[in-house]
Amino acid sequence: MHDFKYKNGELYCEDVKVRDAAAKAGTPFYLYSHHTLVDHFTKIKTAFAPVSPLICFAMKSNDNLAVLKTLKDLGAGFDIVSGGELKKALRTGVDAGKIVFASVGKTEEEIVDAIRSGILLFNVESLPELEEINRLAGALNTRPRVALRINPDVEALTHVKITTGTLKNKFGIDLKTARKILRAANRYPHVSLSGLHIHIGSQITTRAPFIRALTKVIAFLDVLKKDGVRLEYLDIGGGMGIIYKDEKPQTAQDFAAAVLSRLRKTGLKIIMEPGRFIAGNAGILVARVLYLKDNSFKKFLIVDAGMNDLIRPALYDAYHEIVPVVETKARKTKMDIVGPICESGDFFAKDRQFPILKNGDLVAIMSAGAYGYVMASNYNMRGRPPEVMVKGNCFEITKDRETFEDLIRGETIPAFLQ
Repeated sequence: MHDFKYKNGELYCEDVKVRDAAAKAGTPFYLYSHHTLVDHFTKIKTAFAPVSPLICFAMKSNDNLAVLKTLKDLGAGFDIVSGGELKKALRTGVDAGKIVFASVGKTEEEIVDAIRSGILLFNVESLPELEEINRLAGALNTRPRVALRINPDVEALTHVKITTGTLKNKFGIDLKTARKILRAANRYPHVSLSGLHIHIGSQITTRAPFIRALTKVIAFLDVLKKDGVRLEYLDIGGGMGIIYKDEKPQTAQDFAAAVLSRLRKTGLKIIMEPGRFIAGNAGILVARVLYLKDNSFKKFLIVDAGMNDLIRPALYDAYHEIVPVVETKARKTKMDIVGPICESGDFFAKDRQFPILKNGDLVAIMSAGAYGYVMASNYNMRGRPPEVMVKGNCFEITKDRETFEDLIRGETIPAFLQ
């Protein structure tokens, strides 16, 4: 479900015309629906209510402050993967005790900042990382909680670049090594080994991989109990998929129905890390048509957004529905929808049946609320686009468009070139 719908031939976000937001923000720009964010968060919270999970929104999917504040006010915590995300999460006023920190490459500075902030858990990805956290915590005379991120060696049945739960991937600790660590917890006196964490990938549309991974982890928990290991937390990660084209992903209720009984039996406090499920269909990228080009072999609809604004089609061959902001009866024809960037990988759709639009018309690239702006770049010296949030009949620019001065801030010509 989302709140981007046509009314009287115009695309609206909630009760705001997308065209009105474009007039204020300029194009291209990202547009987020407050109500959709609330609705998707509530669906997860309701479905998993029997185990009262701490829902830590995956900031990697969307780190817009207005989005984060919306979710924080609903009771969300945050799943972070960098020191920058830690600082931004804290900027919302969230209790640091609702933050969990993953990442295979946490730096000393990031670890120290997170310890001092009092986060809930470090999700530890390797033995050397555990040793480093133990060393730094000892120097700080404190004892943070850590969970071991388990790599269950389960195929997530998703795009190869976003699968994270097999032993071919860089993430997590194999079960044999994890057992050795937990049985020798006294070797790490400056950390509290408090839980297990799994996260097998992103945009997973079937329950089977989750169930296989969870089954392995629960069996591992039984082994640990026999070893005398007592834990407090089980972080089941994220990865629930959304509809981009014709996928039939599990609903929050479907997923909960499959795993709740298993989770209850663990007796552990449950943490979840949804990102795309909450934000993906809560945002769109709005662009303006520049030209319709026909080179006698193919038609190209050239818009003012590029792969620097939304890289998913170029990086993953990802499908995004694209619609005119104002409905049209113009005939449809096969065309590529592309941006202005100087390489052929700069596209949003290939061989798509799409209406013939004219210069100045607006298009909406749907399902762009997750892994959109956060993956944007300044390639071709292009400023990143503004972000706008709608709530009811109100909207506001929550992040300004980058200017040329923003792009060259901190850059100088050395004296020896003067």
